[in-house]
Amino acid sequence: MSSKEVGAIAVILLGGLLGILNSTMAAVATGTLADAFGTSLSTVGWASTGFLLAVTATIPFTTWAVDRYGGKRLWVAGLVLFLAGSLAAGLAWNVGSLIAFRVVQGVGAGLLDPLVLILLARTAGPQRAGRVMGLMGVVLSLGPVFGPIAGGAILGALSWRAMFLVSVVVGAVALVLALRVIPADSSEPGAGAPSRLDVVGLALLGPGFAAVVLALSQTAFALWQVLAPLGLGVALLIGYGAHAARAASPLIDLGLFRSRSFSASVTIMGLGGMGLFAGLFALPLYYQQAHGHGVLAAGLLMAPLGLGGAIAMPLAGRLSDRLGARGLAFGGAVVAVLSVLALTRIGPGTPEVWPALAALTFGLGSGCFSAPTMGSLYRTLPGPMVAQGSSVLYMLNQLGAALGVALVTLVVQTAGSTLAGLRGVFWLAVVSCLVVLALIPLLPGKAGATEPVREGVRA
Repeated sequence: MSSKEVGAIAVILLGGLLGILNSTMAAVATGTLADAFGTSLSTVGWASTGFLLAVTATIPFTTWAVDRYGGKRLWVAGLVLFLAGSLAAGLAWNVGSLIAFRVVQGVGAGLLDPLVLILLARTAGPQRAGRVMGLMGVVLSLGPVFGPIAGGAILGALSWRAMFLVSVVVGAVALVLALRVIPADSSEPGAGAPSRLDVVGLALLGPGFAAVVLALSQTAFALWQVLAPLGLGVALLIGYGAHAARAASPLIDLGLFRSRSFSASVTIMGLGGMGLFAGLFALPLYYQQAHGHGVLAAGLLMAPLGLGGAIAMPLAGRLSDRLGARGLAFGGAVVAVLSVLALTRIGPGTPEVWPALAALTFGLGSGCFSAPTMGSLYRTLPGPMVAQGSSVLYMLNQLGAALGVALVTLVVQTAGSTLAGLRGVFWLAVVSCLVVLALIPLLPGKAGATEPVREGVRA
């Protein structure tokens, strides 16, 4: 790998880290922002919800735009939008302006997030897909863990505005470096891309996924708050399926799912996102409720979960380029099952070291099946379908993350006690890991023995 490629990969990963850190930092500032603007927690919560919905709704557009306008052009546009939204959010004068500027941030992140996967896959090529996706896994593992820690540290030392202005500084560095090291787009960015945007598909798919994510993000679980957006989202997604079956150039060709390796890969990653975010929400709650720790201490005790993934994913990704995905993923899933089984046994008298070790091994196991799975996905996708495959992967990962958080909230609220609810969450995680184990045989075995996804497939 040349020095130029290494530099481009590093800059792409830096940009990918921006959205994850910003969203997780802002999540810990809800109480501070409510006090600053003199409003309720539910109102200021829309600053995070609006960001998440904007990300989800923008991802399908990126699928089309990356080939129409070029990867570097779209990356720079996403960074500029994210920077503008961050600066404006840091200068917000009331809660309404903050929510609006967070939506602008979310649109920028919705361009950047799937582009990270697309640009990495194109830079690395199929032979190095596992190695590069393993590096991406470091960002995905550490971002959600250290975001709340960094947010708490900033809020403890500075004002809430600094939390958004820090993103401006980091984003400006990423923008300057991107202009220097990311390879230039071709002189004809629209060559080979669809001549027209699938407007009907975009109007159905983006809002459909956003509505489902909104339903899952509701913490009150009032019937209308969940069923109304969930019903709307499902109806829009069914409408997209009917539209894609007859459209000449749908935004995302559902024929992708005819490949068993593709279907297995994106399902495994969706379940992985669900397990990670369930752990990220359940473990701090356990440390606070069972051991009386504060938010910062609980966040630090949660760090082994992300650290395990950050250690395992680069190693497993590199090995999968030579050995294939199936054996590594199977071993990782077994470790993940055993780790979560250990977490079902924790109680008030359990020393903190044991759940921390179980979280570390869960992160190691998850990393060992996630990076090879992502690598196998990009080894089977032909170049013209990388953008569509990346968007499907990211949307299902987002959906899995939202479902993980929703399950934690629902199970804990309906259980007899918080500890009983947390044990129920970990049992659900065991079931999720067992499903991953069942899907792993559908992944490619040895490197090169892949089932390629055919271009032009129709649903």
